[in-house]
Amino acid sequence: MTNTFRIILVLLLISIFAGAITGNPLYKRLSYLWVFLIISSGLMSFFSLRGLRVIRRTRALRSQVGQVFEERFEVVNPSRFPRLWIEVRDESSLPDAAGSHVLTLVGGRESRTYLARTRLVERGVFPLGPTVLTSGDLFGMFPVSREFPSEESLLVLPMMVAIHFFPQPPGLLPGGDALRRRTTQITSNAAGIREYEPGDPLNRIHWLSTARRDRLMVKEFELDPLADVWIIVDTANKGHFSRPYRPKKFDARDIWRSQFKYELPPSTLEYTVTAAASLARYYLQIGRAVGLVYAENSLRIIPADRGGRQLGKILEALAILNSKGNYSLEGLVEAQARHLPRGSTVVILSPNTTESVYQIADMLIRRGLRPIMVLMDAYSFGKDITISPIEDQLKRLGVFFCVLKEGDDLTAKLSSAVISQRQFRAISF
Repeated sequence: MTNTFRIILVLLLISIFAGAITGNPLYKRLSYLWVFLIISSGLMSFFSLRGLRVIRRTRALRSQVGQVFEERFEVVNPSRFPRLWIEVRDESSLPDAAGSHVLTLVGGRESRTYLARTRLVERGVFPLGPTVLTSGDLFGMFPVSREFPSEESLLVLPMMVAIHFFPQPPGLLPGGDALRRRTTQITSNAAGIREYEPGDPLNRIHWLSTARRDRLMVKEFELDPLADVWIIVDTANKGHFSRPYRPKKFDARDIWRSQFKYELPPSTLEYTVTAAASLARYYLQIGRAVGLVYAENSLRIIPADRGGRQLGKILEALAILNSKGNYSLEGLVEAQARHLPRGSTVVILSPNTTESVYQIADMLIRRGLRPIMVLMDAYSFGKDITISPIEDQLKRLGVFFCVLKEGDDLTAKLSSAVISQRQFRAISF
């Protein structure tokens, strides 16, 4: 019951009471007026949302942190009667969702559309809805609302930066045979044929075998003799740290301004995820097989592979990554290192700055692996821990490492702070 309805109801009771006492016909007319107002307002509210539909359309359901997500809202009035006002309320969990809007004087059998642009500041999966339509009578006595559940979800991938150069692992067996491991990518090593399955590309069909067997046959391939790259992301719940952060208010006009630059929040996890996504794309672009290892409630592994499909898998995993893992960095590396072939490159991204980082690098070298450490300087994020001792130990060990601080230009930092290839190859195995 709204305040307006309470006031009208009080006026109605006063008019009835005053008319009964005084017998003045004016109060009787006022009583009829208040009753008419209540009934007409109730009917107006009852029909205000009947038959209305709201349609949400978007070009893509995958986007990236820092980009602008554009969504089109359409409110359809199939009735011949106009609607005075309609409030569209976007109750999506997407941060700073800009879909809420107020429409006035929507004509009969008319549809009204508008665009909503939202700057994506947080990775994850966000349902596009629910959407609530609110309307009512002219005096606001009987507000009504109708909820349309969400039908689709938006996947926001982590931000990636361009990397111009980073240590590249040499081949395991230069000039040798294939690794006898099947792959979905086309390589120079054909392994055999099998029956066609839905989704196989047509350029892999072996037509001679297809003609002989009278059914579609496709070629299978094996990996080239190149070292794999494994990216291990530390997600221990006690390791990551972040400071309070309020993102800048997005102005829709910024979409036309090239100088707008998205800044990562002051969180070691966000810097870790962005660096991991960027390195995965870099290695995949130069033709390396890349795998991902991380842990949440359990150990999660994406086997090493190549191509754009593999990048999609890695980005989807990083999009929902959180810092609630139960595995320590030592346990995470130890669980995977025993299964990696000699010569593989292991890129470890972690905010851990204890002596265990040195021990992990030493253990990987003894196993014949090539460690690369990308560490977050927790001190720059507000945590009272210094990274200097670890830097000295890794330098003495001859391991490539890179330290990221809050506010760093990740493109410049990851591309320039690189150990020489001669020194990288000279690490003893």
